[in-house]
Amino acid sequence: MAVKVIDVKVGVFDENNAIADEIRAYNKNKGTMMLNIMASPGAGKTTILLRTIDALREDYRIGVMEADIEASVDAEKMADAGVSSIQVHTGGECAMDASMVQQALREFDTDGIHLLFMENVGNLVCTAEQDTGANYNVEILSVPEGDDKPLKYPLMFSVCQCVLINKIDTRAWFPFDDDAVVERIHRLNPDAEVFFLSGKTGEGFDQWIDWIKDKMQMR
Repeated sequence: MAVKVIDVKVGVFDENNAIADEIRAYNKNKGTMMLNIMASPGAGKTTILLRTIDALREDYRIGVMEADIEASVDAEKMADAGVSSIQVHTGGECAMDASMVQQALREFDTDGIHLLFMENVGNLVCTAEQDTGANYNVEILSVPEGDDKPLKYPLMFSVCQCVLINKIDTRAWFPFDDDAVVERIHRLNPDAEVFFLSGKTGEGFDQWIDWIKDKMQMR
């Protein structure tokens, strides 16, 4: 039996990556920096975002793109906090891709928005696979999840420029090795910044806020 060989000239992510580059150019033209916030469900994305926005809202006009398979709970929380936001339903997909982001940006008036947070769908697998057009990827890992997550989900920690270790106020109840998690992250991604904080108490937020401000100055 003859074997038919198909020579694929275009990578499966090439179209997505091209759209992602278009998004970065579009946002740069508008003076907007976009952060892609990723985490497991329950890691504290929304809590951290609300506290972060509260710390930055006097310096920047901020917008939030909330991505979920269904519901609009998080977007409603942002609206209640007085934050310009849009809810994106992914139609059953487990993560945002560049095409979805581009469609959302067409509906979301980002004129005058300096800082745009995208709260991605909650998981540590699909969200790491696609370039969304964000300027920076941020992963939130909570203490109760354990310090072994970089070993189990290496791609996620490889693609993020910043990792937030959240819920440090729960250390008394959950075993978590700070040094080990930092070593595991840096083994995958030597340049990743790692900050330990608590979305509940605000402890450790200064370094995270300073990191955002530094990146905003570079945009």
